[in-house]
Amino acid sequence: MAAIKRTHLDVGDTCTTNQVSGGAGGKRHVAALVLARGGSKGIPLKNIKMLAGVPLIGWVLRAALDTDMFDSVWVSTDHDEIEKVAKAWGAMVHRRSPEVSRDSSSSLETIQEFMRLNPEVDVICNIQATSPCLHPFHVREALEMITLQGFDSVFAVVRRHQFRWQEVKKGAGEMTKPLNIDPANRPRRQDWDGELCENGSFYFSTRELIQNKGSLQGGRIAYYEMLPEYSVDIDVDIDWPVAEQRVLRYGYFGREKPEVVQLMLCHISGCLTDGQISLCLSGEEMVSINTRDTTGIRMLRKEGVQVVLLTSIEEPMTKALCDKLSQKTGCPVMHIGVEPLGDVEKMMKERGLYWEVVAYMANDEPHIKCLKLAGLSAVPQDASMVAINAAKYMCRSIGGKGAIREFAEHILLLKKKAQSQMDRDRINRHNF
Repeated sequence: MAAIKRTHLDVGDTCTTNQVSGGAGGKRHVAALVLARGGSKGIPLKNIKMLAGVPLIGWVLRAALDTDMFDSVWVSTDHDEIEKVAKAWGAMVHRRSPEVSRDSSSSLETIQEFMRLNPEVDVICNIQATSPCLHPFHVREALEMITLQGFDSVFAVVRRHQFRWQEVKKGAGEMTKPLNIDPANRPRRQDWDGELCENGSFYFSTRELIQNKGSLQGGRIAYYEMLPEYSVDIDVDIDWPVAEQRVLRYGYFGREKPEVVQLMLCHISGCLTDGQISLCLSGEEMVSINTRDTTGIRMLRKEGVQVVLLTSIEEPMTKALCDKLSQKTGCPVMHIGVEPLGDVEKMMKERGLYWEVVAYMANDEPHIKCLKLAGLSAVPQDASMVAINAAKYMCRSIGGKGAIREFAEHILLLKKKAQSQMDRDRINRHNF
């Protein structure tokens, strides 16, 4: 469903369409800039905290890059870890100065510094890292309001139906007053258009407005209205678990249409188990598995997802132990070589499957190629950094402590979302 667009104008300082398009038809450099300072008073390093398996900043960077309309996509930060994540997600990095990295520094000051250091940028889109339900079409349509319609600034809003009252300070002895309603004639929701409020998702502005007027909003102003389900602001009105559910339902997962997973491949050591093998005096091997993980496997199998457990020749497990794990989980155990890719693709070919419908879970370097190729891939929270960077989802749980259950729930949620999308695509609304 496309967002609704409405605009209003300011008859003050104007900028011609020729100026916006670069004059004489020349193309202007349009940059996206995400501000991500290391210091966060609420949640430490919030901008790279994992949200639904993706760093918070990753959601908006993916949307920005997939618009295919930005000449450059940047992250402005003062922190090394944020810089690493930004580059891993395809952005360039502007290392902001200490002068604009203080608690008292404004976003405008940081953007002005960026513009001074990057004189080729003509139009900038400040995208908020805390808006993970942003989609490429939102940004694309808003940018066209600048490039095609000649506005100087465009910002995102959401429609709210909330009655506001004047605040009264405790002990002031005053009565409150209505600010936007007549209490004697309260309108029904369907009879009231509501009010437009900034949702903080993005702010487009021209270089001239930022440098000469010292503002992100001015000149010929327009707003871009986003639907409420996309207006998630973690800074303001939502906590992390609720945000994750909203993102899983309304977030942007990339260009590819979601596929229905048919096969899950899971490395035993470090995923189903904590990676430890205990030896008894009798010589028997023992591993511990979590009932949450075995429940997650049963959930997948109940929904028609095949599950195959993987064990490496470098981590030999006795046949008796493999048989016991297979019996306990109801899944076959497959032995793979030092390079799992060849063995896995041979098995997939035998089953007539392709990578887009395969989910893969592992925790270390030998599995990097498989993690990158799989339609869905995940690592436990304690996986190696190279595996984390290769995977599409990082679990909150560590290996052997519920990570498989968490990934199973993620798979089934996306499976439901994909099925719902396919059902909608089959509906011919002209028949109604």
